[in-house]
Amino acid sequence: MVDLHKNGGARGQNGPPAPTRPMSTWWWIRHGPTHATGMIGWSDLPADLSDVAALNRLRAYLPRRGLVVCSDLSRATATAAALHRGHALLPPAADLREVHFGIWEGCERDAIECSHPAHAFWTNPGEAAAPGGESWNDVRARVDAYVARTNAAHPGADIIAVAHFCVILTQVQRALGVSPREALRQHIAPLSVTRLSLGADGWSVGEVNHMP
Repeated sequence: MVDLHKNGGARGQNGPPAPTRPMSTWWWIRHGPTHATGMIGWSDLPADLSDVAALNRLRAYLPRRGLVVCSDLSRATATAAALHRGHALLPPAADLREVHFGIWEGCERDAIECSHPAHAFWTNPGEAAAPGGESWNDVRARVDAYVARTNAAHPGADIIAVAHFCVILTQVQRALGVSPREALRQHIAPLSVTRLSLGADGWSVGEVNHMP
């Protein structure tokens, strides 16, 4: 688990933005469960959205105004549609997709654990990638760029972002200033909320893996 400081969350160590910048808050939501047991990255599996009570609690917890953005994979777009309450909607974005597992897509983790790239991916993530897939740093770069573009276009907004496990953890990593390996110790459950804010002092973490 990532150690969050009490009373205000953990402060990031990235350079502070311009002092006049209004605070932007990202409400990261992991899509509904797929019940898949293999390594599912770009595979387009549907989400199970049958837990209406959980969706209602989540919808009530989120800000009533702001933007909704999501990955373009169907498990994210369907979850975003279920949570939408008249928010402004931005087009689904490929930049918010889960890590691409290349030839590992659909494989059980135990089946590939003995391979060198698989061992490196989980024990020392960063540059390691599945054959034909992405590294942690690849995912972090595309998500960082998307977040920066969205913040620039919508300064000071509440942004409800429906995405995936590794996508969300790349942003937790940035806000906390920790390593990828430390970030991966944190669980992100389906339909959980991770709230990150960007203000004059940089990124801060309000909550991680919160279940309303």
